[in-house]
Amino acid sequence: MPKLSNTGTDIQSPAVTYSKFSAFLQLTKFRLGSLVVFSAVITYITVAEKIDWMQLTALCIGGFLVTSAANGFNQIIEKDLDKLMDRTKNRPMPTNSLNNFEALVFCALLGIGGTVLLWTYTNALSGILGFISIVLYALAYTPLKRITPFAVLVGAFPGAIPTLIGAVAATEGFGHITFFAILLFSIQFFWQFPHFWSLAWFNDQDYKKASFFMLPSSGGKDDASKFQILLYTVILLIVSTFPFLFHYVGLLSISAVVISGLAMLLQAYNFYRLSTDQQAKKLFFTTLIYLPVVQLALMTKI
Repeated sequence: MPKLSNTGTDIQSPAVTYSKFSAFLQLTKFRLGSLVVFSAVITYITVAEKIDWMQLTALCIGGFLVTSAANGFNQIIEKDLDKLMDRTKNRPMPTNSLNNFEALVFCALLGIGGTVLLWTYTNALSGILGFISIVLYALAYTPLKRITPFAVLVGAFPGAIPTLIGAVAATEGFGHITFFAILLFSIQFFWQFPHFWSLAWFNDQDYKKASFFMLPSSGGKDDASKFQILLYTVILLIVSTFPFLFHYVGLLSISAVVISGLAMLLQAYNFYRLSTDQQAKKLFFTTLIYLPVVQLALMTKI
C-alpha cells in the first residue's frame, strides 16, 4: 500500500507543478504583456539612431516583467471582486489557484527584477518609469475603478508609459524624454479611451456586478458615454498625425496612419449611431488592429 501511495504521489506531482506554473503565467496576463512589450520595442526602434541588441533584449524582458507585476498586483487587490464577474471569475486568485503570499512574492520579484533590468541595461530613467507604471496601475487606477469614471483616465498613463520606456531606453546617460517620444506616448494614451470604453460597453453588466465605473459617464451606457467614445476617437486620429506634422515621418507613413484612422472612425461612428454591443465589439477589435498598424507605419518613417 505505501508503494501505491508513493506512485500516486509521483504521478500527481508533475500535474500539480504544471498547475502552479499555469496559474503564475495567467497572473502575468501573458498576451497583454506581450502586446505592451511590442509597443515598447517598436517605439525603441522608431527613435533609436542605432539598435543596441543588449538594450533591446533588456527592454523586452524588463518591460514584460514590470507589466506582469502590475497585472498581478491588480489581480491580488481585486481578488474578491473578480469572483463576481463572469469574465474574471476563473483567474488564479478568485479560484485560489494561488494564495495571496505566493502571488505577492511572485509579483514583487517580477517588479524588482524588471526595474533593475531596465535601470542596469538601458538607463536609470527607464527603470524609474517602469516602477512608476507599476505604482500607478496597482495603487491608483485599480482602486479608482470603484470610485470614479476618471479611473480610465488615470489608467491611461501607466498604459502608455511602455512607449515612453521604449523611447527613453534609446537615449544615453541617465535617459531623457524627447518631443518625438511625447508624441508617440500621446498616441497610445488617447488610443486607450475608445479601446477600453468599447470593451466596457459590451461588458457593462459584468462590470456592474463589481461596481466598477468603466464607462466615461456615471450613467453607464448612455448618450454621454457613446459621444465621448466617438470624440476621443477623433482626438486620437488627430494626435496620430502629429509625427508627420512635426516632420518626423514621411508621406507613406502618414498615409497608412490616415487610412487606418478612417477605418476606425467609421466603426466609431457606426457604434455612435447604432449603440449596440455587437458594434462596440467591432470597434474594440478595430482598435486592436489600429495601434500596431500605426506604430509600424511610424517606425518606417517613409
